[in-house]
Amino acid sequence: MKKIPYLKPGSKVAIVAPARKVKPNEMLFAINWLKEHGFVPVYDDRLYSIDHIFAGSDEFRAAVMQEYMDNDDIDAIWFARAGYGCIRIIDKLDFSHFLSHPKWIIGFSDATVFHGKLSRLGCPSLHASMPFFLEHKTPEALQSLYDALTGSTLYYEFPTHPLNRFGEVEGEIVGGNLSVMYGMMGSDTFPETDGKILFIEDVDEYIYHIDRMMHALKRAGILSHLKALVVGGLTQIHDNTDPFGKTVEEVIAEAVSDYDYPLCFGFPAGHFSDNRSIVFGQKVKLVLDKDNSHFSLAI
Repeated sequence: MKKIPYLKPGSKVAIVAPARKVKPNEMLFAINWLKEHGFVPVYDDRLYSIDHIFAGSDEFRAAVMQEYMDNDDIDAIWFARAGYGCIRIIDKLDFSHFLSHPKWIIGFSDATVFHGKLSRLGCPSLHASMPFFLEHKTPEALQSLYDALTGSTLYYEFPTHPLNRFGEVEGEIVGGNLSVMYGMMGSDTFPETDGKILFIEDVDEYIYHIDRMMHALKRAGILSHLKALVVGGLTQIHDNTDPFGKTVEEVIAEAVSDYDYPLCFGFPAGHFSDNRSIVFGQKVKLVLDKDNSHFSLAI
């Protein structure tokens, strides 16, 4: 796995919209947050381009992303928001120069497309909060973003869950949004999962959709040889009028019931205010016991 320099005072962070459109007022909190922490926000009017739901056409968004990826003066690229759109531009990008001068790519949800691609290319990336709605994140989430960017130790302790399978593992962590990963299966943007800790989260899905996606991953052999499965936020999950008969947590637990690796629910990352940062592609330590769960970046 490649090494990326951590940020320091004066580091330049480009804010880029590779998916949904954004408005200037939606970026103000994040721009000020960067400045308050000694970083230099880099953006221009192209950030606010509009093409229906997107921040410009596919070709436009890819060109802006390519420019910042190839600019060696930029230390990190922070995705403005999620929504939908990254999968439409990922194959238009050339990562050759980026890989010779890698920088942090930061985001979650739709950014899972980039996390998967970078994982395949042997480059770490940061699953973390984005400028859109940043002011609604908890102090712990914001601190974890700063700590991850500057190379400080990440350590999270959170309550255990009745469906957890206990254990202690160390390994590289990969993953992201389950729905996005489902759409990436069979492509070169789907991360290698054998021998890895897989993290998943999702939002605004039906229980039966989650069941379908989990069984698709299982049938494809993706869940067979994990070191552990870590489940983050399952936010705004719906059921039909005719109930599915299981909770979403039970659906996931059932899908991996044939395996004996540790299983963790309730990890503090996903589509909610306490969205803690995860460095994909780096080794972490996960401890699940009957009293508390612990997660730390293994430095």
